[in-house]
Amino acid sequence: MKGFFRVLIVLAITIAVLLLVFAQDDIAKRMSEVLIKGLEEGHWQVTSDEVYMWIKTKQTDFLVVDVRPNPSEYKEGHIPGAIHISYNEILKPENLGKLPKDKKIILVCVTGQVQNLPVVSLRVLGYDAYTMAFGHASWIKNYRAGEAMKKAIEKAATKNYPVEK
Repeated sequence: MKGFFRVLIVLAITIAVLLLVFAQDDIAKRMSEVLIKGLEEGHWQVTSDEVYMWIKTKQTDFLVVDVRPNPSEYKEGHIPGAIHISYNEILKPENLGKLPKDKKIILVCVTGQVQNLPVVSLRVLGYDAYTMAFGHASWIKNYRAGEAMKKAIEKAATKNYPVEK
């Protein structure tokens, strides 16, 4: 009888592992399908001018989500009507529940880098997610992040880093 139970346990573990492998393959396939659409869909990016026009014309088909990881930055200043959900918290069920699937979700961070982390995941989950080009650096006048970007660009202009062709 012990041998029978061992066989059942091994069989159950084997089935569980196979299900996990197939689930991972399904997730990878879905992510690949979404990524393939990125090029033709403009990489799901909007500009600060577009967002401003939507706010100015009182459009209601979008929600700006400030994904900066530091809540104090949101409190210091954010896009009108934006909600704050840190990029590393956005996929939690309680936060996904705050995001409407019938509106554009515009993700905005400091310089436009970390906002890119959740955009594909949100699209895989069925959200119409976008990022705002250059984040708050393109929105807030003299924002420190914009200044840091300018300095990085100026520094790069003085370098001669190798480039392969």
